[in-house]
Amino acid sequence: MGNILDILGGIFLVVGSLSLLIASIGIYRMPDFYNRIQVGTKASTFGLLLIVVGVALISPITWIGKLIALMLFVLFTNPISSHVIARAAYFTKVPFTKETKVDKLHDVISEGHMKKVKNNG
Repeated sequence: MGNILDILGGIFLVVGSLSLLIASIGIYRMPDFYNRIQVGTKASTFGLLLIVVGVALISPITWIGKLIALMLFVLFTNPISSHVIARAAYFTKVPFTKETKVDKLHDVISEGHMKKVKNNG
C-alpha cells in the first residue's frame, strides 16, 4: 500500500511541477499585465495544490494537518489577492493590450455611476 501511495504522490508532484513550469512560460508569453496575473494565479493555485496533495500522499500521517491548512490558505488568499491587485491596476490605468476588445468593468462602473446620477437628480 505504501508503494502505491508513493507512486501516486510522485505523479502528483510531477504534474504540479509541470503545471507551474507551463504557467511560467505562459506568464512570459502573455501580452499584458491582466493576462499575466490571471495565468499566474490560476496555475500557481492549481500547481501548488497538486504538489501539496502529492506530499500528503507520500507522507500522510506526519504532514496532513499542516497540508490541509496550507491548501485552504492558498485556495482563499491567492484568488482574492490577485483580484485586488488587478482591480488596483485597472483603477491606476495600467494599459490593456491592443487586442483587448471588451472592458466589462468599465461598463459596470459606468452603469453604477449613471444610477447614482439618476437617484440624485
